[in-house]
Amino acid sequence: MRAASPDDVDAVAELRAVVLRPDLERLGRYDERRVRQRLRDGFAPAHTWAIEVGGAFAGCVALRPDGDVVWLEHFYLDPGLQGRGIGSAVLGRLLAGCDHDGVVVRLNVLRGSPARRLYERHGFTFDAEDDVDVFMTRRPG
Repeated sequence: MRAASPDDVDAVAELRAVVLRPDLERLGRYDERRVRQRLRDGFAPAHTWAIEVGGAFAGCVALRPDGDVVWLEHFYLDPGLQGRGIGSAVLGRLLAGCDHDGVVVRLNVLRGSPARRLYERHGFTFDAEDDVDVFMTRRPG
């Protein structure tokens, strides 16, 4: 993992479109332009890490401070690299830092997304849901 830079925004926006497409299509919410623009509008390099595998961009993740909690956002990993433990390792590393600092972590995941199982394995619990998102929280371990 390395600190993200403003130059990463296009790669992250493209990866977001690829990763979210199946779930957004299933939910009837996929929009080719909007999926990228929402990322560009909310991209904060100061709170984002790029994930590299073999020296190449493979994904990203952000922890955005919000009062006394942080939001886990923009956690995308190249689909060809999923299922190899990379996402779990990245998430474990970030959550260990949050545990050390006593920080509550919140996130939202698309309804029906297989990513929810990853979050549940790492201690996130259900808070609420709407037509599109499931909201989850993890208290420091």
